Amino acid sequence: MTIREAHEAVVGASVDLGSNSVHLLVAEISGHRLTPIVDESAFLGLGSAVSERGYLGASARAELIATLVGYAEVARGVGADDITFIGTEPIRRASDAGRIVAEAGAASGAPMHVLTHEEEAFTTLIGVTEGMPVDHETMVIDVGGGSSELCVVDAVRPPRALGLRLGSARLTDRFVVNDPPTAAEVAAMRAVAIETVEGGLEASPQEIVAVGGTASNLRKVLLASGEDVVLTRDGIAEALAILGAQPAALAAERYLIRPTRARILAAGAIILDAILQRYGVASLRVSDAGIREGTILAVNYAGPAWRDRLRQLAHGWRS
Repeated sequence: MTIREAHEAVVGASVDLGSNSVHLLVAEISGHRLTPIVDESAFLGLGSAVSERGYLGASARAELIATLVGYAEVARGVGADDITFIGTEPIRRASDAGRIVAEAGAASGAPMHVLTHEEEAFTTLIGVTEGMPVDHETMVIDVGGGSSELCVVDAVRPPRALGLRLGSARLTDRFVVNDPPTAAEVAAMRAVAIETVEGGLEASPQEIVAVGGTASNLRKVLLASGEDVVLTRDGIAEALAILGAQPAALAAERYLIRPTRARILAAGAIILDAILQRYGVASLRVSDAGIREGTILAVNYAGPAWRDRLRQLAHGWRS
């Protein structure tokens, strides 16, 4: 295995196939710092498609493959040395995942890795820490459409991770028929979120960091209402009240959120609040970095065997 020298500046790319969106990041890597060159996404709703029928099917696969081929062309056009596709919850659940992986690789010339819950959490952690070991117990969470990943790391013990089958789209699809959700629908989502999180990862984090679209879009809502950019439990309650007072289309227009994201954002807020309640932490920090940044850094540092070293890399390699 070849470890690239830390001072080399190269361009890497990753694409995260999430339940809600398929997101491309192309960035220049200088040491352990990433400078974005291209950052764009397509809201394909893969999670909902798989939930409805258990697979993507020919038409949805064709749309996905076309998106990935386009992203690979964009990445190569700006000098990307490595392009890595990352399959998460919807691909893990899809019965045609093998075809998705094979067709994506053949059409784009870039590998697709379908990550386990643990691998997804470790990769996200790397994106947040940039490979820097932490000096206090830190939890990184990513509330996705179909699942939520939690990862805990401290200065001594190996990192620990857990994936919960609890996501914003999954919760919305199960309980919500009204727009905006009724108080009864909110209560039903909250009960399931609390129960699921209670059975999750044992930890005593001093700090919680949230990544992904749920946290970043809640921040948009709260910024518009004058709240602090750090998400507190009170702030999340305020965001839920705002979202519960208007249809998703109006919230999308007011807060510059995709309409499909606006529909599931209340469920995402409920999940974040359940996590804060479970671990007795009053607030969380929102990070714009995540699985895409972590993938680029891990591939750049460890080469083709990056997945074999994820647990070690998640504990940090910087000094």
